[in-house]
Amino acid sequence: MWAENWHNQSYWLDGLSPIEKSFENIPTNVEVLIIGSGYTGLHAAIQVARSGREALVIDSGEPGFGCSTRNGGQISTSVKPSQGKLEAKFGQERARAIRQEGEIALEWIEEFIKTEGIDCSFKRCGRFHAAHSQEQFDILVKDAQKLSNEEGIPLDIVPKEDQRKELGTDLYNGGVVFHRHASVDPAKYHRGLLNLASNAGAKIVGNCHAEKINKVLTGFEVLTSKGKISCKQLVIATNGYTSKITPWLQRRVIPIGSYIIATEPLSKKLMDELFPTDRIVSDTCKVVYYYRPSPDRTRILFGGRVSAKETNPSVSGPKLHYDMCRIFPELNEIKISHSWFGTVAYTFDELAHTGCHDGVYYSMGYCGSGVSMASYLGMRLGQKVIGAKEGITPFDDLPFPTRPFYGGNPWFLPAVVSWYRWRDKAHMAKNASLELART
Repeated sequence: MWAENWHNQSYWLDGLSPIEKSFENIPTNVEVLIIGSGYTGLHAAIQVARSGREALVIDSGEPGFGCSTRNGGQISTSVKPSQGKLEAKFGQERARAIRQEGEIALEWIEEFIKTEGIDCSFKRCGRFHAAHSQEQFDILVKDAQKLSNEEGIPLDIVPKEDQRKELGTDLYNGGVVFHRHASVDPAKYHRGLLNLASNAGAKIVGNCHAEKINKVLTGFEVLTSKGKISCKQLVIATNGYTSKITPWLQRRVIPIGSYIIATEPLSKKLMDELFPTDRIVSDTCKVVYYYRPSPDRTRILFGGRVSAKETNPSVSGPKLHYDMCRIFPELNEIKISHSWFGTVAYTFDELAHTGCHDGVYYSMGYCGSGVSMASYLGMRLGQKVIGAKEGITPFDDLPFPTRPFYGGNPWFLPAVVSWYRWRDKAHMAKNASLELART
């Protein structure tokens, strides 16, 4: 039995006090209206409100109901395309600047959390990126050496014979430790941002669904479930929850559900065997798994994509439990206390995008690495809105690709995920056969 009395909510919300009641009577006229109350929207609101301007943040659900309180709390350097791939598109200088923004964002979020005094268990624990086959280990080592030589990324290559010093499993074929990567309690971090924005003077209204946007001479009129709001400037910060009210943006982001479970409490002995270094973990599977100890090291939080189509936590929970036990057989009798999911946004070029289109400011498409990048680009977005030169980034107004006949519904995703899952399993089966032959 995978679970008894499991909770269909994010583990991170346990112990957090309810959010204070939102404003009942929303303003009908504001300087800056921000749609979306996740990391992007709140960071933008903090910048706007601290500049002395009026900021209103609305959300279709409770503030933070989306992936900002539902993610795995893993923080990387965020930029997925390699230097070489970016150079081919944008030239060496801009490619280097885009890659460097990932490092800058990680440094920035650590300093921001410390300076603002947000109690959210931020830790530079490092990441163990595990190879799911010998072929992938060879590729991973080659890429890692290139990162070290060309970009100065501090890392360690871990062969399979030393793997248990990093992770208590024999499933993988070694991996690479990225020392700068970090972990955080995402819901406590979000609550800290909510308090900072509110204390700066921003109004934050939940359960206020934006239904239609009209461009007018004085700015915009936004029709919502709580009435019409007029604003001079409009910010869209919806990422994986981008909807038909912004069709140009909706055509450019791919919403993908990411599913997570939390185990019941484990013994200290078992946790120390499985996670001796307390690192966050990911692997080289195309349909990636990511997991980590909870900040207090009592539970394992295990996430990934479990099916070709979107599903629900009662279906994803047992599948994730099975995959977790495949990596850690010691957990076969361990039950699950929480199962939940959030929606992230990918883009067709695997890059985040920010800028201003038809007068509307936006930032989104963090491709599963949004804790630091959504925060950092949200902050820069707020600076853009107030006209601060610091708001300029290498991501500004990059070509934002879409595909013919794509309108926001990723009809192609089930086929793509099914193909990648088959390929991942084939690589692992081949690897297992080679291991068996050696023994």
